[in-house]
Amino acid sequence: MTKRMIENFLTYLEVEKRYSPRTVQTYRDDLAEFCEWLGWTTDEFDAGAVTEDDVKEWIIHLMEEKHNAPRSVKQKLAALHSLYRFLLRIGKVDKDITRRVTAPKTDKPLPIFFKPAEMEEATAYDHDADDPESIRNCLIIQMLYQTGMRRAEMIGLKDSDIDTREGQIRVFGKRSKERMIPIGEGLCAMIERYREVRGDGCGMFFVRWKKDGEPVPLTIAQLYNIVRARMGEVSTLKKHSPHVLRHTFATAMLNNGADIRTIQQLLGHASLAATQIYSHTTFEQIKKTYNNAHPRAKNKQ
Repeated sequence: MTKRMIENFLTYLEVEKRYSPRTVQTYRDDLAEFCEWLGWTTDEFDAGAVTEDDVKEWIIHLMEEKHNAPRSVKQKLAALHSLYRFLLRIGKVDKDITRRVTAPKTDKPLPIFFKPAEMEEATAYDHDADDPESIRNCLIIQMLYQTGMRRAEMIGLKDSDIDTREGQIRVFGKRSKERMIPIGEGLCAMIERYREVRGDGCGMFFVRWKKDGEPVPLTIAQLYNIVRARMGEVSTLKKHSPHVLRHTFATAMLNNGADIRTIQQLLGHASLAATQIYSHTTFEQIKKTYNNAHPRAKNKQ
């Protein structure tokens, strides 16, 4: 009934769906592994003879006997699900037996963040500096750390969005949702110093300068490079992105007693669940400190 159906499916992926050779090979390997577990070759595969329980038992085999990671199992199940959707569409099977089979949940990695000592060094401010680029770059690090803004939100800032008299910044987040972020006196002073050396700008708050001195808007890529260069000087983390500074802001707020819902509002998260991951981060810190410090923590008895 279904001889060479796997090869026909892979050809469909390659020719009609235009999947890359690497992706097609991954599907081929995953489906061959399933066939081998059933005791077939891929040419012998009979889709109609496979049951939903077979698929569930295969997943258990992958997890408990082969010790595959949840992400790997999810990928293999996705390959099998795609095959059955293809066979259902061309009328080779009556139902998709994989439809109700759920993949194991994958653990989301905890956010990484810069250490307080690293941030102290990264935000050290030279009050005698008069170079516009140096002053701008220092302000970028400080503002990301003190507000938790996304890099796109920072690039979109206009002069009119920043009110140092009231100590607040108006930010337009995802789906143009507006929120207000309070800022302290020190950051306000840095903003006014930057405005002084920047001059009239071009309507946008953060700018770069052409060779003739004309200010033009800073790009997201340029912002990323500024942060990566500065944080790479002080941190041993592999990632030095603006988003890590956002994580650092949230973690610092939580570690110093801020309410989780306040942090949610400051970050512009639509869902509290997106913010609660930082509570897991701080708990891991607490656990690590406990294990290292308490004399009985490592006592197996």
